[in-house]
Amino acid sequence: MRKQLTPMPKGLKGMDALARWMDTKFVVPGTNFRFGLDGLLGLVPGVGDLSTFAISGYLVLLMARNGASGFVLARMIFNIVIDVVLGAIPVVGDLFDFVHKANTKNMKLMQQYYTEGRYRGGAWKVVVPVVLALLLVLAGIIWLLYRLISAIF
Repeated sequence: MRKQLTPMPKGLKGMDALARWMDTKFVVPGTNFRFGLDGLLGLVPGVGDLSTFAISGYLVLLMARNGASGFVLARMIFNIVIDVVLGAIPVVGDLFDFVHKANTKNMKLMQQYYTEGRYRGGAWKVVVPVVLALLLVLAGIIWLLYRLISAIF
């Protein structure tokens, strides 16, 4: 039995152009390296990262309003969180903004969701592993702090 696919909502069709502007609109001459406004705006401290976060969040909001599954929304939010957290690191984050294309990844997720019927179901498949990974990182930090304090005293 074939899965019935959800048609692509009209309000989301123009989002592909916005994702291209944010991630891949420009090309470095003589190379295949593409970048967008996300990398350029990320160079402006604070305001740049906030504006790119708002645009990425808008895409997720449109997906939620148009019935995307919790699983696809969780994956999209995870892409944005990676972009925001690593993009906020001075200098390294600015370089990261040019190579990590969260909006393009999210558009691909959206297209696969609507055209291929992928990523159906709840968000727990994404949330639980991420929370476990964060708990492991936190445990590692606590252990390292304990070792450091033990070595000092």
